Amino acid sequence: MPFRFLAHFLIVLAMGAAQAKSVALTFDDGLDPDKEPRAADWNAAILGTLERHDIRSMVFPSLRHTGGVAGRALVADWSKAGHLVGNHTSQHRNLGSPKLSAAEFIGHVKEAEAAFAPLPGWRPLLRFPYLKEGETAAKRDEVRAWMKANGYRPAPVSIDASDWYYDEVFRKHAAADRGRLKAAYVRHLLDRADYYDGLAREVLGRSPPHVLLLHTSALNAAFLEDIIRAFREAGWTLVPPQEAFADPLYGREPAILPAGEGIVWAVAKEKGVAGLRYPAEDSRYEKPILEAAGLLPAGSP
Repeated sequence: MPFRFLAHFLIVLAMGAAQAKSVALTFDDGLDPDKEPRAADWNAAILGTLERHDIRSMVFPSLRHTGGVAGRALVADWSKAGHLVGNHTSQHRNLGSPKLSAAEFIGHVKEAEAAFAPLPGWRPLLRFPYLKEGETAAKRDEVRAWMKANGYRPAPVSIDASDWYYDEVFRKHAAADRGRLKAAYVRHLLDRADYYDGLAREVLGRSPPHVLLLHTSALNAAFLEDIIRAFREAGWTLVPPQEAFADPLYGREPAILPAGEGIVWAVAKEKGVAGLRYPAEDSRYEKPILEAAGLLPAGSP
């Protein structure tokens, strides 16, 4: 009996480990007080929520989205609060565009590094704008080689989402339906998290520590508390980004073209998984859902 009990306990423990899900929260872009009068309030709200829940996060600012001194000071607030700061380039240009060369892109990486490297939380991790890493093998590989030679590691996401689009709707169309939009948005994030976790289990044979892409925005300033609560209630453990990025998954270099998207998506593409959307996440998928829910006027962009 004792042996049978121990065997049963070990099986249950293994099953529980297999079902465990963890995720790190990361935020792109930064905020520019010269363009957004409430930027400081939104930044403080996001940082305050993370602090209340004892969550360490990481921000990937671009100079284009932070503007001048005031915007960079908001990025510094992340570092002061114990969060990490990465590189999202200076100009936030799409490396998948033939109009942008590898040399120009590398110059943008250097410009952002010069601005943010003095911060204590700085790490040489690069988050590609729009998650695009080059439309040709030559461009993709030139940037990868430069990164390795200069101490950079990629900072891909495993869970992509369309929070940027929900933020547009939040600001333009749905002030009177704040509660219903919040529910739809949180549902969207959980749905995308479950989808990419399932895809990871299919192509990796396991659930890795995930990295979720969010943005510094009015939407997340308002609803981050609800996002954190919903993920925890759904069985997700929130982990620091450095713990997630230590997983070998985030060092993989899928040989796909165009290069980029989320890392789980890219691995699935490389393995020939059928039915993957491209682009993986976009407003075109969410717009009909919000229209059907009455949260977006028909014909809205």
